[in-house]
Amino acid sequence: MRIAMVGSGYVGLVSGTCFADFGHSVVCVDHDPAKIAALDAGRIPIFEPGLEALVAENVRQGRLTFTTGMRAAVAQADAVFIAVGTPSRRGDGFADLSYVYAAAREIAAALSGYTVVVTKSTVPVGTGDEVERVIREAAPDAEFAVVSNPEFLREGAAISDFKRPDRIVIGADDPRAAQVMSEIYRPLYLNQAPILVTGRRTAELTKYAANAFLATKITFINEIADLCEQVGANVQEVARGIGLDNRIGSKFLHAGPGYGGSCFPKDTLALVKTAQDAGTPVRLVETVVAVNDSRKRAMARKVIAACGGAVRGRTIAVLGLTFKPNTDDMRDAPSLSIIAGLQDAGARVRAYDPEGMDQARPLLPDIAYAADPYDCAEGADALVLVTEWDAFRALDFERLRASMAAPVVVDLRNVYRAEDVTRRGFRYTSIGRPAATGL
Repeated sequence: MRIAMVGSGYVGLVSGTCFADFGHSVVCVDHDPAKIAALDAGRIPIFEPGLEALVAENVRQGRLTFTTGMRAAVAQADAVFIAVGTPSRRGDGFADLSYVYAAAREIAAALSGYTVVVTKSTVPVGTGDEVERVIREAAPDAEFAVVSNPEFLREGAAISDFKRPDRIVIGADDPRAAQVMSEIYRPLYLNQAPILVTGRRTAELTKYAANAFLATKITFINEIADLCEQVGANVQEVARGIGLDNRIGSKFLHAGPGYGGSCFPKDTLALVKTAQDAGTPVRLVETVVAVNDSRKRAMARKVIAACGGAVRGRTIAVLGLTFKPNTDDMRDAPSLSIIAGLQDAGARVRAYDPEGMDQARPLLPDIAYAADPYDCAEGADALVLVTEWDAFRALDFERLRASMAAPVVVDLRNVYRAEDVTRRGFRYTSIGRPAATGL
């Protein structure tokens, strides 16, 4: 199949590369000449494990190319995927669909023969209808169908998720379009990946509902963690106890500083706005959004409390800036709110992240950046673990104890056993666990 991928950001680049690896002919389109030049030169604009090698191999095989020329790419394609950004709109939090509609208008001007136009971007219910209207208005005689095919990729594991998905959701009201999509995903039949064909609006809502449910699980266990701290229970044991129930499951029950990233914050907010506009408010999701926002700031207060109630003039070392490990994504990362809270309280902040510091510098220009975890901790009055990178899972606490100004560790990801840290002379604070015990 011949595929044009409009948008060469995270979703577009990963999806296009994986489709090429299946054997399809893929052209990734982007208006940014610098991005296309970098991709042509083998420089990947995002950090995703395994992606650079996969891009290079498929470029070498001639199955994957990059261009700024929309018209030629669309004209020869059997399917055109729209994979542009849908950030939260300023003012009301609704998804900004201007990039989607601009792409639809450009696609309309280049269509040649029957083409399936696929919305890969995360979009509110009814967006496919509007994309179809925009294309039909611009190209009344064009032969095309609009399909929704939401992505369910986890940053840091996107290639595996694409090639071994839990499910593939195809929202198609045209049987011919559904057949084209089935052919595109045919290589996954060997993996017995379930393909769910639904109406277009159902597929659009499925993406939002999935992310909102996962965000709810995270927020639920975070609130249980707060309760555990007050009553002397252990949130990790509680999570294991409820997660062994197959109706609940163990995933997304890890207490921490709140969710962030490119999906959950904007998608939960967009679902809230969509439901309000439809006259059926989703009160549970509204609460999830509010609780998660306040939790990030509360983590700064937790650090301050661990330092005796004041951090003015003190140096706080922060390990981990990205919203999760194995990505360089800083969007809505908990570290942003935590650091802001610490700075507001008068602290000096020094930070280290294995991959995220280049992305962090424009967002956090007034903190110091370290060369490694130990450089970060040198002379610090507290060490705060914010993102659970593998590089932080076996720190040398004897070395840290010798170099820090005060022996304080705040573990916001419950990476360590409390007794292992305290016996090395540290005051240790974690999430939802009694102070002197841990797993």
